[in-house]
Amino acid sequence: MLAGISGASAHVGVTPDKATANSYALLTFGIPHGCEESGTTKVTITLPAELNDAQPTVNPNWTAAKVTEQLAEPKKLPDGTSITKRTSQIVYTAKAPLEPALRDALVLSVKLPDVAGKTLYFPTLQNCEVGQTDWSQLPAEGQDPHSLKAPAPSVTVTATVAADAAADGHSAHAASASDPAAGTVQAAAVNDGGAQARSWAGLVAGVGGLALGGLALARSRGSKPRPVRVPAPGSAPKE
Repeated sequence: MLAGISGASAHVGVTPDKATANSYALLTFGIPHGCEESGTTKVTITLPAELNDAQPTVNPNWTAAKVTEQLAEPKKLPDGTSITKRTSQIVYTAKAPLEPALRDALVLSVKLPDVAGKTLYFPTLQNCEVGQTDWSQLPAEGQDPHSLKAPAPSVTVTATVAADAAADGHSAHAASASDPAAGTVQAAAVNDGGAQARSWAGLVAGVGGLALGGLALARSRGSKPRPVRVPAPGSAPKE
């Protein structure tokens, strides 16, 4: 088991291994030791045919270059334009050999195609001071890629979020249409909300009326004239 874990960790892998269709993604290729005790001098990443280009992120330990290829026939893009060339490879050259005891990360920015459910493979050639390792093996149908000696890094393209949200919306609509009780509960909730709002409005109006009544009463008491005392007949006025 430990030998298997060690072998898997030595593979050139890519993260994330799943990304959304028709979106931009940052793909990080982990570069381990691939030639026993020999340092890595160059890494060549081949792009799948579904990708037209990739933008390498600057890494101070490497220089990066694009390799372009002429297409057999023009390729039409979703926006209606066409291309006659594409980027087929990204080549990283180490400024100093990457020691076998160390790892490094090479990052590519790519625009993924609208091919949900498809797995894209990135065959990677790792050249060393002595020897090389070609990470290009593809699994057979149903085969575990980790069982391969030198599997190609891969990314599985998943459905877009918008498609998932639309599917959820259709499911919710179908559920409410097929279950009249759900619609009744929703209508009752709306009606209850309206009744509750009217109750609060009546309560506020009532409190406001009491306040205005109290203010009017206080004003009427303050403006009422004081009574004049009239002496009784036959009584002498007091000096």
